[in-house]
Amino acid sequence: MAESARRRGGSRPDDRRSADQLFDRELDHLPPEARWREWMHRVEATIFAASEPVDREMLARIVGKSCSIDLLIDDIREELRGRPYDLVSVAGGWKHLTRPAYADAIRAAVGGNGKTTDLTQSEVLVLMCIGYFQPITRAELSSFFGKEISRDFIGHLRGAGLIASGPRSPTAGAPYTYVTTKEFLLEFGLDTLRDLPDFESLEDAGLLSKEKLLAGQMPTTFANNAENDPDGDSLDGG
Repeated sequence: MAESARRRGGSRPDDRRSADQLFDRELDHLPPEARWREWMHRVEATIFAASEPVDREMLARIVGKSCSIDLLIDDIREELRGRPYDLVSVAGGWKHLTRPAYADAIRAAVGGNGKTTDLTQSEVLVLMCIGYFQPITRAELSSFFGKEISRDFIGHLRGAGLIASGPRSPTAGAPYTYVTTKEFLLEFGLDTLRDLPDFESLEDAGLLSKEKLLAGQMPTTFANNAENDPDGDSLDGG
């Protein structure tokens, strides 16, 4: 009876650990070239099957200790060079993504049912500010744009999974701050926030300056975009 119950309950953690220990990562019985090829296949299959980017820690579970995951990824990408998709570093891991040249063909085939979020110009500008200045409050964002960023507007970005609540601000009233998420990295094809355009270069070019923005001195390009955005009123009321 107990044995039957164990079967119905599925494998126990101890059973899974035992199976994991039996998995041959090192493949010492194979010659070096065949071993490398098998590791490549394992890595590519795992990334292909995953719905989210696969990180280094996960890949380390299926290859030998002496295997360089970076070199393995380089070899896989080289083999994919002539294919319509690539292996891309995004959101702290690796993911198969189709090449931009085939975007029109994919849209023609499947229509607008993809996962990509439709963002207005205002939303992109707000996300950019959050990306650079996080953690940042709604009041600070409002100062950037010279008009109130509504709770509904922030709620829409949160609902899309692109931002999340950060730590409370140490300012009066301890308002919530906002930070970008892993979904933000995926949406914009970034591996980490370090992949955002160099902020110092943007400051040197006069495009961004937190101090000037908070003082209400928005760069002309930003001001024009906010004013000309047909959905710009969403900054005030969603």
